[in-house]
Amino acid sequence: MRIILEPGRQVPVIAETDICILGGSCTGVFAAVRAARLGARVVLVERQNAFGGVATSGLVNIWHSLLDTEFATPIIAGLTLETLNRLKRRGAAADIAASRSAGFRLNTEELKVELDELVLEHGITPMLHTSFCAPVIGNDGRVEAVLVENKDGRSAIVADVFIDATGDGDLAARAGIPFDIAPDLQPPTSCAKMLHFRSAGFRALYRAHREEFGLMEDSGWGGSVPDTPGVTMLAETHVFGANCADATQLTAAEIEGRRQMRAVMDLLRKYGEGDEAMSLVSLASYIGIRETRRFSAEHRLLEEEVLWGKRFPDAIANGSYCVDVHHPQGGGFLFKYLDGTTRDRRDGGKLVEGRWREEIQTDPTFYQVPYRCLVHRHCPNVIMAGRMISTDRGAFGAVRVMVNLNQVGEAAGVAATMVLQKKTPVYNVDAAALRSALADGGSIIL
Repeated sequence: MRIILEPGRQVPVIAETDICILGGSCTGVFAAVRAARLGARVVLVERQNAFGGVATSGLVNIWHSLLDTEFATPIIAGLTLETLNRLKRRGAAADIAASRSAGFRLNTEELKVELDELVLEHGITPMLHTSFCAPVIGNDGRVEAVLVENKDGRSAIVADVFIDATGDGDLAARAGIPFDIAPDLQPPTSCAKMLHFRSAGFRALYRAHREEFGLMEDSGWGGSVPDTPGVTMLAETHVFGANCADATQLTAAEIEGRRQMRAVMDLLRKYGEGDEAMSLVSLASYIGIRETRRFSAEHRLLEEEVLWGKRFPDAIANGSYCVDVHHPQGGGFLFKYLDGTTRDRRDGGKLVEGRWREEIQTDPTFYQVPYRCLVHRHCPNVIMAGRMISTDRGAFGAVRVMVNLNQVGEAAGVAATMVLQKKTPVYNVDAAALRSALADGGSIIL
């Protein structure tokens, strides 16, 4: 590889703050809001033009249930519930009752504006269209600042605590926290909104004609958009074999994902009944990435701990969504439920039901995520929040969904304020005090 030497330069400090959060998904926004409510000064950096991450820029408009698996007991509240209530007042969120696959459908365009308002209401400093470049690390291993780049050029943000909510763990990786990337990553999906998508037999048409349009054997899902009659959000394909933590592969995946959506439309217009009037309303501004780096931490959450509902003294999030692992090839997924059952969809749509364990007298109804999954001793002032937290493959399939990571973000924000107040490393945060502060702020702590 040819090397060009970049001349040294002085970089202006554009902000000195208590907490700097990289990544403006709901995870990052909720971390910022909870920290700001506790009096911290917060800078929130996002490389896209809007907050919300995969929910908004990725068009994924499903949030899962806030209840346990029996749909009897609330296990999630906090800013997830608060944001849902804000959206419902505008007709921008709709309940889905007693579904193991979804709890709410969202109008994610409205969500963009609600997140803007949350950020501004709490005096958070927003930086959109701003990309993280590199950390500045001191002799003690602490991140002293981060270098960012935007329309004004390169600059630095100095903070006492940093929260990495970038999804891929860009800060954590460059700060030296160990991670791994599985050889069989769950494939990403490009989503789209389409008007007049009416083919009830879409999957049969897809299987019969996909090769003509250069489409792989695959399966996916879709659904309506609240307050938007006639519009369907589609997540019907995957880009197989893409590691989206690699710049070249990410570029190729974005282009291929968009090509797939157009190919689906061409297929339906040619072979579907009544689909001649179908039109493309919007394409995701970035591909929906399921999995890239998974980091080491003080604890790695295991699939067994999720499926058996293990309780943790430092639990900061609860979940009831199943273990959901998308197959690296061929489309489909393997669902493992807390009641011991499985649903395995393979070969472009064939569904096989079974069990991962024998029946027991009492099934667990939720699982937990411990705070220790968010921190590593290598970086005393960095908290990880998002899909890169420390899990194995199976546990990751469950905790990666938005209602779970929303809670992780809230916990990161509260923990960061405790690090500021107590002058302690992130891995020494008092778990009981953290759980109490989360409960005081509206989270359900069990």
